Amino acid sequence: MADRIAPRDDIAMMDGYHSPQVSVDVRLNTNESPLPPPQAFLDAVAVQVAATEWHRYPDRQATELRRRLAAVHGVGSGQVFVANGSNEVLQTLSLTYGGPGRSIAVFEPTYAMHSQIARVAGSTVAEGARGADLALDLDEVRRVVAEARPAITYLCSPNNPTGMVESAETVTEVLDLVEGIGGLLVVDEAYGQFAPWSALELLSEDRSLVVTRTYSKTWSMAAARLGYLLGPSWVVAELEKVVLPYHLDALKQAAGTIALDFVDDMERRVSILTEERGRVDAALRELPLEVWPSAANFILFRPTTADANDVWQQLVDRSVLVRNCSGWPGLTGCLRVTIGTTDEDDRFLTALREVLS
Repeated sequence: MADRIAPRDDIAMMDGYHSPQVSVDVRLNTNESPLPPPQAFLDAVAVQVAATEWHRYPDRQATELRRRLAAVHGVGSGQVFVANGSNEVLQTLSLTYGGPGRSIAVFEPTYAMHSQIARVAGSTVAEGARGADLALDLDEVRRVVAEARPAITYLCSPNNPTGMVESAETVTEVLDLVEGIGGLLVVDEAYGQFAPWSALELLSEDRSLVVTRTYSKTWSMAAARLGYLLGPSWVVAELEKVVLPYHLDALKQAAGTIALDFVDDMERRVSILTEERGRVDAALRELPLEVWPSAANFILFRPTTADANDVWQQLVDRSVLVRNCSGWPGLTGCLRVTIGTTDEDDRFLTALREVLS
């Protein structure tokens, strides 16, 4: 048998991104919305399915979707880049501004795909550590930026998996540091609609800042795999050179555009989940757990009287799935639960009380 071609050496050493898909009654591990979009949205999408010219390529520039997103956020359409989930946005950023000979900075623990995508693109990942309380350490940011001089620096706010929000003062200070070495600051706001403020307030044609968003969480459209970036038009123009032609299909563009007719419904879902998050947080704090405050649709917690791996398995045995984060950097013994419906959360809390009793 002929020798098989091998992947790049650095790819061969990688682990893929894994989020267990286990058959359970209550799935609270991937931060999806537990609430579907309204029926009127589904009806409008169904009409669009029938009207789609399947034998034609989609609008390569996603003109209408970008125009509508720009209007929602008060920017120009040339400041909007859309892609197949925010992960493709991150990938395009890494391919455009990262790559061999360039570094990308992350501050662990944070969203695993920031470093995963950077490495796939051939970039060197400069890892900084958050503080003992899992908050961003500005001294550590200064060190990493000064030593690694990263082309891209990532902040995730609210941070996944901690749920913490970076203040406007913090983001501004990091942006100043990044611009001082000629880099780009990317603020990942996948959960931005849950937060009390947004880095979108700092966007400018004159600043090296972009903000990424997704339809997967608050828009209840995880199945669609649609995300976008808002930033200076000169960044968007460079990304457009790199992304594959016709990468965003016609139906996805239509669904993303139709969703923007239902902003009030989206905001109502955010309000419901935020209130439910408060209820779950209060219940968790009555148990033998360390609980981190969250401004997202999930809560990070650490059992203090039991092994996290054992707790995770016993929850699965009770048909409840949460995310086991105990193998992530800086998160030994930690689990993360997505906020679900009231019934789902009650099932989770009942099961967790049984496991910890």
